[in-house]
Amino acid sequence: AKLKSFAAKIIQLLKEWTETFPYDFQDEKSMKELKEIAHRITQCDEENGTVKKIISQMTQNLLMALSARGQYQEIREKFRQPVTDKGTILKTKPQSTQKDILSVCCDPLILAQQLTYIELERVSNIYPEDLMQIVSHMDSLDNHKCRSDVTKTYNLEAYDNWFNCLSMLVATEICRVVKKKQRTRMVEFFIDVARECFNIGNFNSMMAII
Repeated sequence: AKLKSFAAKIIQLLKEWTETFPYDFQDEKSMKELKEIAHRITQCDEENGTVKKIISQMTQNLLMALSARGQYQEIREKFRQPVTDKGTILKTKPQSTQKDILSVCCDPLILAQQLTYIELERVSNIYPEDLMQIVSHMDSLDNHKCRSDVTKTYNLEAYDNWFNCLSMLVATEICRVVKKKQRTRMVEFFIDVARECFNIGNFNSMMAII
């Protein structure tokens, strides 16, 4: 009876661990240790097989989580690859084919909503383990700056890069307009977009635009 009670607590611990910090089990060594522990626990309940089903479901969920994050990482890696200078592309394109953001979306509310979708997509891929990676690499002797050996926080990096990209997009769209009236209109448009972001509660995009 004591052994079964202990096994139940271990299962609860493993479930919470694999759900909250799945990246801890991404290498073969840690996954092997998890399977060994799971195998020993299942021996405590060989009669009805309940523990075996729970362990099997937990392992399946862990593999799915690792697979989903791996696919997300691959997509992000593609965006990290260097691209051709946009200025050169704009110079080679005829003026008539160059579109500004107003020709694509002239409604500040719709643009603010689309920016919010992008923000939510990036935020949803930031997990507790991403924050823990930064905390674990803090150097108290260096004014709490992250060390250069942080390797697993790309989700946070992607979110930070998105902020910078949005800021550069706003600056580019304003500066590429030659006439003062059109530039004023562009500035006013982005002010309206920032206001709509504020109303939605998307403060990150609002600050990027500002």
